[in-house]
Amino acid sequence: MLDRMNKAMRQVANQSARQVIARSTTVRASTGNMLSTLRHAVMVLGLMAIAILTMMFFKPEVADKLQAISPFSEAVASNPPQDMPPMANLMGDAPVAAELEDNDNVKTLTAANIAPSPLIGSEMQQKRVTEWISKRYRVANDATNMLVSAAYLTAAEINLDPLLILAVMAIESRFNPFAESPVGAQGLMQVMSKVHHDKFAEMGGTHAALNPVANIRVGSLILKEYVARGGSVEAGLKRYVGAAAMADDAGYGAKVLGEYDRLKAVASGKRISVYAAMASRAAPKAQSIPASAQSQQQPDMVSTGGNVEDIGKKEKLSENLTSL
Repeated sequence: MLDRMNKAMRQVANQSARQVIARSTTVRASTGNMLSTLRHAVMVLGLMAIAILTMMFFKPEVADKLQAISPFSEAVASNPPQDMPPMANLMGDAPVAAELEDNDNVKTLTAANIAPSPLIGSEMQQKRVTEWISKRYRVANDATNMLVSAAYLTAAEINLDPLLILAVMAIESRFNPFAESPVGAQGLMQVMSKVHHDKFAEMGGTHAALNPVANIRVGSLILKEYVARGGSVEAGLKRYVGAAAMADDAGYGAKVLGEYDRLKAVASGKRISVYAAMASRAAPKAQSIPASAQSQQQPDMVSTGGNVEDIGKKEKLSENLTSL
């Protein structure tokens, strides 16, 4: 009797143990399946992320589309694109007082009591340009804001398109205010200070060439003068790079105007990828200066009494063509 009871108890204990082991095995198997599924899901998500990043690298416009549909993206282009004025009459009459409107918000830009020309644009347009340049050239936003503001204020004062000034800065130095070439071209607009020392005289001398504001002002004056001499923007850019006596400028002017077109589109509110290739403008059209404006040109302000300017500019052209 006792033996039968012991045997029955052993059977019950063994059966309970087998049930516990079976349940434990089932739990482990279920957990293993869940972990395996989770690992596969993470792997698939990782592959999808790599594929998306690769696509964004080779097709930057995809990043802009994703940003546009993202609920966390800022409404950078909340206002509809605006038509920007053409790059014309850069050497026209002195600017007159004007108020520029941007979607019911009237903005008036002034600098030292100098009213802006219609080429200057509104505060919103300047902000768009600043943000785009900061991201494209990886310059701190505050520093970019200072450089863009200096370009806009200089443009208002001398009646030159600020986007053209910024485009030249982009191609010449990529917005590095301390850039200096082996032949002596310095600063944001790569000015040959040893040639244009007279223009730096009122700013303290040629050592001011690395001062961003002074460099932008002198470079803009030189650019405006060369546009006036050449009779068109393209001819002025050709002189600026030191290719006035050559058959062509090896694409320098087209690169500047290509960047100008992008900046103009950004200012108007269009979405332009900051990763866009540095494409040139195809077959740029000459934009001649009106005869009335050419008749009002000031005498040459650049020393051309010797060969220093020609030699320096040709060396600068050779260097720029290498970098292009």
